[in-house]
Amino acid sequence: MRISRRDLMLAAMGAGAAAGADRYRPELAGQVYIWTQYLQKENKTLKDGLEEIVGGTRAAGYDHVELMYTFFTPELRDQTIALVRKHKLKVPIVYNGGPMHEPAAAEKTIAQTLELADVLKPLGTGILNVNPNPKPERARKTDAELKTQAEAVNRLGQELQKKNVRLILHHHDPEMADNAREWHHLLENTQAGLCIDTMWVARGGQNPMAIVRKAGPRLASLHLRNMRSGVCTEAFGDGDIDYRELAAYLKGMRYDGWLVVELFHEPGTQVTRTVKENLKLSGEYARRIFAV
Repeated sequence: MRISRRDLMLAAMGAGAAAGADRYRPELAGQVYIWTQYLQKENKTLKDGLEEIVGGTRAAGYDHVELMYTFFTPELRDQTIALVRKHKLKVPIVYNGGPMHEPAAAEKTIAQTLELADVLKPLGTGILNVNPNPKPERARKTDAELKTQAEAVNRLGQELQKKNVRLILHHHDPEMADNAREWHHLLENTQAGLCIDTMWVARGGQNPMAIVRKAGPRLASLHLRNMRSGVCTEAFGDGDIDYRELAAYLKGMRYDGWLVVELFHEPGTQVTRTVKENLKLSGEYARRIFAV
């Protein structure tokens, strides 16, 4: 059988696509939580600071940004979408949270999240990063509450899938208590992707590398910041968490999800630079360590 030049070219293209689908290729984004801390300090509203946040994130060197639900309330959504387009930013992920361990509250969280997915259609956002809220005073969820939560998460994931949006699950440190009991329950009883926040893993008494390995192929996003002697650093850089080890593991597993710089300043954090400067330095560090 004679093989034409066209057949050879198509075969080569197919082989290239197959190889590209099986290689390390994470993407970098900036998260805006640190800007909300800054606005609070300056006694400014989110509306007052919206231009500074969107423009400042772009100027800090990010092409992609993870925004939060509060940017898409009825009074802000049009302004947010206009500013994102003006500054040529892409919004692949939006963060939301809400209680999911009680039936009535879970219904509200599901409805709000599905509405948010519709609002985000003009931006082409493909991922909603949802954190099931902890109980008041970080109380332990009962087995029945965890079952309710998992069922609600699965239903939300199915409804979002119909809208071509992927659900991933974020966590803080309460989910890491009792040897990560709540996080493991979600891992074992849901199908959603996972966003691992390495600092909150460590704050919850767990090993970030162990949790990342447990997440396996469901790992879709990592929230990145660091600490020194247990206190959050001003910018993302070297510290208590070994990100070189994490980067080596991600390369080995051919990770192709998101790396999201999310700075967090607390009372012990020594702040000497602007938010934009810290985001810029953080992005440079992430690109160097993770080779993106």
